[in-house]
Amino acid sequence: MERLNKFLAHAGVGSRRHCDTLIAAGRVKVNGVTVTQLATQVDPEKHKVSVDGAAVKAERPVYWVVNKPVGYLCTNHDPSQRPLALDLIPHVDQRVYTVGRLDESSEGLLLMTNDGDLAHKLMHPKFQIEKTYVVLVAGKPSIADIQKLLDGVWLSDGKVRAKNVRRLKPQGESTWLRVVLCEGKNREIRRMLAKLGHKVLKLKRIAIGPVLLDKLPKGKSRKLSLPELEKLRKMVSGTGKGKAGTKQTEHG
Repeated sequence: MERLNKFLAHAGVGSRRHCDTLIAAGRVKVNGVTVTQLATQVDPEKHKVSVDGAAVKAERPVYWVVNKPVGYLCTNHDPSQRPLALDLIPHVDQRVYTVGRLDESSEGLLLMTNDGDLAHKLMHPKFQIEKTYVVLVAGKPSIADIQKLLDGVWLSDGKVRAKNVRRLKPQGESTWLRVVLCEGKNREIRRMLAKLGHKVLKLKRIAIGPVLLDKLPKGKSRKLSLPELEKLRKMVSGTGKGKAGTKQTEHG
């Protein structure tokens, strides 16, 4: 027996919190009977569960690392039929979704899973899971610019700040930066740097917590290793640190 919200989350319906909302709203049935008690437990082998009339089947949790190229969308459907990150893992039968989206113009590391509970925790600012990026920006950000990124920049949806920023190397009139975030607002890095007058020319995510993009070829995927999965679970359970060994602030 397991809690209903856990069963739904592992079946890919959403995070446990989202599943609790569905249960409380009376949208979930067990053996044809509507349940609203959040503590309800089910046996996946014996009980038939449905959400809004659609049967929910227990799925084996799967975890994939994908190197998303530029031009692919992190959505499960696009009316314009542009390439999707999901197209990069046609061999995966389960209904998976992305952990931490990258916009169409960005590339790099995606985690794709049907474990809604873990996905939700990895992206929630409360758990302080670090996401590491290398970014090519126009111009040469000053030490003052980098300090502003660390102190916080006001955007339309609030104040955002980087956890760590380091200058890597110049490239002509542009500069490569290494940026670490613990938040996940839409196009956050692009908007922060634009606010300081530095347009992002290229953006690539190279790590989520302890999971590294490393030498995974662009457009390819691999299974998340068991040690990597265990480290992520420890981080979101409070028994592990939310960062992947990044150093203290470096201005470069």
